[in-house]
Amino acid sequence: MLGSPPSNCVVLQTKPLNRFRLVEIPTIDDHAVCQFLLDCLKVRATKLLPLRHDDERVGMGSDPRIGYHFIYPGAGYGGSCFPKDVQALARSANELGYDAELLDAVESVNYRQKKRLFEKLSGHYGGKLNGKTIAVWGLSFKPNTDDMREAPSRVLMEGLWEAGATVRAYDPEAVEEAARIYPEQAGLELCDTAYEALDGADALVIVTEWQEFRSPDFQAIKEKLADGVIVDGRNLYEPETVEGLGLKYYAIGRGRT
Repeated sequence: MLGSPPSNCVVLQTKPLNRFRLVEIPTIDDHAVCQFLLDCLKVRATKLLPLRHDDERVGMGSDPRIGYHFIYPGAGYGGSCFPKDVQALARSANELGYDAELLDAVESVNYRQKKRLFEKLSGHYGGKLNGKTIAVWGLSFKPNTDDMREAPSRVLMEGLWEAGATVRAYDPEAVEEAARIYPEQAGLELCDTAYEALDGADALVIVTEWQEFRSPDFQAIKEKLADGVIVDGRNLYEPETVEGLGLKYYAIGRGRT
């Protein structure tokens, strides 16, 4: 009779579906970055690449072996499962003398993606974020949880504080968790509503795709934000619509470059 696998058998313990997702999410994020570079070079304006920003995702998702659910470009994954799985699998591979280049790339792309929101905001202001107040919508690593472990919001906020900015943050579930992680943090103001977070803010960054953020009052956003800047880390809105309202819109692989 075969015995149970050893407790340290990470490859067997890790769900096969999760192992696929570990590669799938950074892959679509990397595609979005490539799209961003093409936009910077104005390549899309030629007849060589007449695709719109979303056509590649739609084409990939139409393959039933892949599907659409996890191939939305964003600000990187977080939580306890995916990051732990990547690190554990890579460590196990290294212990066996195997160079897990793919897993290392997954980790690298995901961390880079978490920094993109800060980079876009910093780029808009020419690196001068000192004294700015930034509204942040979404603190948890995904909707419908208060879990902030490895959340992109933490990378963003810590970068903003280091640059001298103030953060006014709102999340439907994770405000108490943020207060626990950052007790008495200078430059952090936790708010009760999304629109309260906009009061006195210069720009808005959307980090988590909570349902209530999908159909906002753009007129209210425009009136409240001093600089009228939105950085959308989850591609919730159409760039033409937002820009048409007089707001400056940055997103992942689309919007302003």
